[in-house]
Amino acid sequence: MGSAVALDLVRSEGVERVTIADADGERARHVASTLASKKVQARSLDVQYFDEVIEIMRGHDCAIGAISFRYNYALSKAALEAGIHYCDLGGNDEVVAKQRTLDDSAKKRNVTIVPNCGLAPGLASVVAAGGAAKLDTVHSIKIRVGGLPQHPKPPLNYQLVFSVEGLMNEYTGKSIVLRDGARAEVDALTEIETIEFPPPFGTLEAFHTSGGTSLLPDLFLGKVRELNYKTIRYPGHCEKFKTLLYLGFASNEPINVGSNLLTEKEVFFELLKRKLPSSGPDVVLIRVMIEGKKNDRDHRLTYNLIDYYDETDNITAMMRTTSYPTSIIAQLIVSGAISARGVLTPEQCVPLGPMISELASRNIRISETLE
Repeated sequence: MGSAVALDLVRSEGVERVTIADADGERARHVASTLASKKVQARSLDVQYFDEVIEIMRGHDCAIGAISFRYNYALSKAALEAGIHYCDLGGNDEVVAKQRTLDDSAKKRNVTIVPNCGLAPGLASVVAAGGAAKLDTVHSIKIRVGGLPQHPKPPLNYQLVFSVEGLMNEYTGKSIVLRDGARAEVDALTEIETIEFPPPFGTLEAFHTSGGTSLLPDLFLGKVRELNYKTIRYPGHCEKFKTLLYLGFASNEPINVGSNLLTEKEVFFELLKRKLPSSGPDVVLIRVMIEGKKNDRDHRLTYNLIDYYDETDNITAMMRTTSYPTSIIAQLIVSGAISARGVLTPEQCVPLGPMISELASRNIRISETLE
């Protein structure tokens, strides 16, 4: 994801310089060399060395965290110390809540921190909030998002298009929803429904996962009766994965592997990395359905996106729809198009129109239908 963010930044006219930092300096240099741009420099940096992070951040307008969500709070604090803006891919509600405690400090430093950028939460949240603003009153918001292999292989019909840790974070947490106007928590991997997309996809399944609604339940509490987020997969995936979790593969119980002491979850992560494909053409599907009233008449507003693997740049659809929106948000902050300061999630501060037009310029097209 970080390499795709860097690619988009390098190609953007308003960006003067991009620093790629990674604990593996050779990896950072390799990414920089593939970009083949004078704008890029590579640095070796372990994010656990707080003072070094601050030093490298200084001299930039914005930092973007494309690393495990475990480090996002520390990176946010480093950005505050450096006096620069900060975005990250987020995805974990507890970490985002901790980042939001920095809101007053960010305002005092005239800094904008935007966690939960990317696809979902992120782009899908911006579409939901921006679409809802087009109606006078809103009854329901339903968000459906999935990253799928174009050529699925049984039994799970899935490929690793982002980190295993991020996937398990979604599959083992709680989904925050609004039901009958009240906030509620729903277990992940529950309430499977069918959803139709044009050929070759046809009938797919969607089910609750954690993290996808971001702050939308808080923003629409008392205003919307129903709000939920579900992940799209090929039929049968949910029940198969749920069986693995039932058998304890997401447990933190210790297990001996040779001379090493690991948790069952760590062993499962390693097995998933070995058994699931991590390459091959993928596709990202988004559908956001908003129902409400406009001019005293019932309306349904539907947004659809189908984005494919980019063969020319060898960029997956998941990278495109996660990294490019994040790059766009960072650039909107630095350019002043996003002027709000503090800790804000994308649905609180990112304008829908500019996001859609910027994505269209990158050949990522979101359609809007009003009925």
